[in-house]
Amino acid sequence: MTERNKQARFSRREFMKHAAVSFAAAMAVPRLGRAETVGGIAPFSFDITPPLGTPWYPSYKPLEAIEHPLFAKGVILEDAGGRSVLCALDLCELRNSAYDRACAMLAEAAGTTPDRVAVHTVHQHTAPMIDPEAFMLADSIPSPPPHPDLAVMEQILQKLAESVSGAAARLQPWNRLGLGQSRVERVASNRRIRGEDGKVTTRYSSCRDPKLVEAPKGLIDPFLKTVTFARDDTPIARLHYYATHPQSFYGDLRCTYDFPGMAREWLERQEGVPQIYFTGCGGNIAAGKYNDGTPEARDGLYRRLRAAMADAAANTKYEPASGITWRKTNVRFEPLQAGELAPDRLEAVLKDPSQSNNARLDAAMSRVFQDRVDRPFLFTAMETGNLVLMHLPGEMAVEFQLYAQTILPNRFVAVAAYGDCAPSYVNPAVFFEEGGYEPSASLVVPESEQRVLAAVRELAGLPPEANGNGTA
Repeated sequence: MTERNKQARFSRREFMKHAAVSFAAAMAVPRLGRAETVGGIAPFSFDITPPLGTPWYPSYKPLEAIEHPLFAKGVILEDAGGRSVLCALDLCELRNSAYDRACAMLAEAAGTTPDRVAVHTVHQHTAPMIDPEAFMLADSIPSPPPHPDLAVMEQILQKLAESVSGAAARLQPWNRLGLGQSRVERVASNRRIRGEDGKVTTRYSSCRDPKLVEAPKGLIDPFLKTVTFARDDTPIARLHYYATHPQSFYGDLRCTYDFPGMAREWLERQEGVPQIYFTGCGGNIAAGKYNDGTPEARDGLYRRLRAAMADAAANTKYEPASGITWRKTNVRFEPLQAGELAPDRLEAVLKDPSQSNNARLDAAMSRVFQDRVDRPFLFTAMETGNLVLMHLPGEMAVEFQLYAQTILPNRFVAVAAYGDCAPSYVNPAVFFEEGGYEPSASLVVPESEQRVLAAVRELAGLPPEANGNGTA
């Protein structure tokens, strides 16, 4: 193993020590009396469930049942610097113009600009994946695979924008920022399991292989982080951040917000306070060590996650509200175009009706991404008081989230990934040497790691590394 690769590995003991120290520093704020109002806030929530019969990811057969509705949930925040929108959608993914369209419409509805809108999908695999360019490419060939109706999705988005516009007219003052965190027990586990032969095996979201189940949980971020916006002693909205793939099962024709949505909605009923859930850098994290795909396993995941949410909410410490600083930077990703991702091979899969619907649409998404090389991806961050929220595109590996926390050891850092998901997986470069699922599902070159690390430093308000390199 090269020295660089050794550096790329986190020591769990070192990270846990760092996490405890940084959280204590971030929480070293006394409880306060009445604080000065610095701006307004408006939570919003809207049902974005597609109709029955919608071609459903990943089989793209017609949706048969709605176990739970899907929601768009978020907040509009305003201070002297303007308005911002933070929004989490119960969708698998938004890609390319679908993501741009969502940001533009919510910006117009809220009275701000698209670069001040952070839209993220929770990434349940029991919800739609939307990529208009890929769908249009698929529709251009004979016998195209089915996919969600873009006109229906546009109607849903229009109605969501109307809901956000209504919320923007009902801003209420907030004067306190609350920060809390709780260790989540027996939910997240690393998907990358190294065997005795040194090869990486994948422990997926649902796992029944005894050897993989018994393997260590591996590198994760064990903490759920909760951010509360409040007026004096009254919470107005809570935002939760946790890094794991959010599905207990997938592949059937049910619509559900799965165990993170179940926990989120339970706490909202208990407190009467809007609850919003963001998935962090969970590209290589899932519940497989603790989930065999049974209803009993899902119930356990739900109960343990909701316990952490409730604990983080109950142990929130407050500080006076302060102004918001919004940072942004653009990153261009270079696409992989060799092997299975060679353009001619992708086009062959897309045009082959014997391939599964998912394989054909996945090929279309990969091909579309290769053609947007000159259009960058927006990374943003919101800083207020001791809080730094980072908003990243794609399926980021947890190493990037831990890096963000490490370079800001005295701040409360929460990260949301799954913005524009067009790049698919974004990994540390060492993953490509080690193998496993994540590099096989990535659309970007290994050198993308350094671009992400540099962007994270910029979002943190820090100068570039002297040698131009970071270490995830």
